[in-house]
Amino acid sequence: MEKYFAYDYTGKPFVLFGTAHIAALLALIIIGYALTRVKGASLPTRKRVRVALGIFLWVNESLWHIWNAVYGHWNVQTMLPLQACSILIWLSGFMLIFRNYTIYEFAYFMGIGGAFQYLMTPDLGIYGFPHFRYFQTFLSHGILLISAIYMTVVEGFRPTWKSLWRVAVGMNIYMVLMFFLNTAIGSNYLFVNGKPSTPSLIDLMPAWPVYIIYLEVLGLITFLLLYMPFMIKDWRDKRLTARESSARLESISK
Repeated sequence: MEKYFAYDYTGKPFVLFGTAHIAALLALIIIGYALTRVKGASLPTRKRVRVALGIFLWVNESLWHIWNAVYGHWNVQTMLPLQACSILIWLSGFMLIFRNYTIYEFAYFMGIGGAFQYLMTPDLGIYGFPHFRYFQTFLSHGILLISAIYMTVVEGFRPTWKSLWRVAVGMNIYMVLMFFLNTAIGSNYLFVNGKPSTPSLIDLMPAWPVYIIYLEVLGLITFLLLYMPFMIKDWRDKRLTARESSARLESISK
């Protein structure tokens, strides 16, 4: 059992889109679908589910920090919860427990967008199934993504155009703050001070700081895609309302 928690794991490494990767994604889809079935349940039941998800996010992420600390790999340059997904995991716990809409706006756009990208291309290296890191990674990012969907489908939350721009502006302010913090402590949170040391999509982009513009554009496109279902719904509702109003006027005129 100890080997499955070892830092220098000697088992099978993680394989992108291998059997273990596909299995994890399918398991998360099943979990997400099962949780959305809570829609229509009583308020106490939905609250218990939210609290359980929030506590799970906190415990799972805490175990990740404890594991790194035990092996002497916890440091302020890499382990502070300042990456987008890391900070959203902690904040989403509060969103779930207290039904916080402000956090929901960021969890919907940044949580779904960031977690989905990471789940498709996780940086697990040597930590394949059934290592602790394999489960911890997929559960942390998977439940982060599912939490935003749960609040949308089950609790009836939804983003607006103002939400989209609040998140976009808020993240740009956060990026500027991270740039100065990175400069001060020698870190690279959000990768705003340089490209990540591990292979990533950013490697295909121009050198710093030009790739940041590419990331901005990619982020905006992601936000728009995530908002599109609501944009289409609003457009359909508006047309339906206009059609009903027109029908009423015709009925009155007759």
